[in-house]
Amino acid sequence: MPTNLYFNNFPRNITSEQLLVEDLVIESLKIHGMDVYYLPRSSRDNVDYIFGEDTLKQYVAAYPLEMYLENVTGMEGEGDFISKFGLEIRDEVQLLVSRRRFAATVPQIRPNEGDLIYVPLVQNFFEITFVEHENDQAMFYTLGRGRGGNVYVYGLKLKQFVFSNEIIETGITEIDEQIRDEYPRTKITISAGSGTYLNDEFVYVGSNLSVATAQALVYDFVPNTYLEVYRTIGTFGSGTLKGNTSNAQWTISTVDTMTVMNTAFEDIQDNARIEAESDGIIDWTETNPFGGD
Repeated sequence: MPTNLYFNNFPRNITSEQLLVEDLVIESLKIHGMDVYYLPRSSRDNVDYIFGEDTLKQYVAAYPLEMYLENVTGMEGEGDFISKFGLEIRDEVQLLVSRRRFAATVPQIRPNEGDLIYVPLVQNFFEITFVEHENDQAMFYTLGRGRGGNVYVYGLKLKQFVFSNEIIETGITEIDEQIRDEYPRTKITISAGSGTYLNDEFVYVGSNLSVATAQALVYDFVPNTYLEVYRTIGTFGSGTLKGNTSNAQWTISTVDTMTVMNTAFEDIQDNARIEAESDGIIDWTETNPFGGD
């Protein structure tokens, strides 16, 4: 028996009043929120649930959705942090998203940790670190809505995404272009040949793309000089480099996998600088560079 015989503030079923509040919440998010893209994580391999590792994760879809930024005065977290490992960006944000709008837009049960959100306003990616399903700061069981954790919104805690060669290929130009420059690149010098490679087309060595010994995407091409590629699979050696779309064919002369990139202020991709510094400290021509023998 309820505490009050005439007013039941905690009904077992969802009422029209609760739906009205939810409609108002969604309208508020549309008015005061911002448009973002939700990128669910998928995997090209088996996920190790013991260690929580997904070495081949990818993001191949993006869903437009409105969310509300709780950090109205700026980013939270530790900010820009300089350590012996270099500059680290530790910006964090908190977003609110309607549960009903999420279910209607994204084909999964709820937001998952590890998924990405692309914010066009700042042209940056953020990774979900925690999903709060009982966000008492935003709305705590209004009109008794809360049975089974069914509040009106999800509270998302996110950190700035640190790119590490994940595949991000959503088909939305704005998103894909933002990550294109972050991939490590291989510089291939070319000699004789014909045709013009197209940016972002597949190039390969072999009879066709399906049985190629090495393949990659075109980043930049200068005829008779060099070709820069990214997202390389396999190892480029000698042979003819064929364009899957342009049908261009050029002979490979040399391959440089240590292409120097302008990433002095990025979190990763400093392997060429590290190698150059180490060569000045350790004499690798010695049989045992760590000892006297």
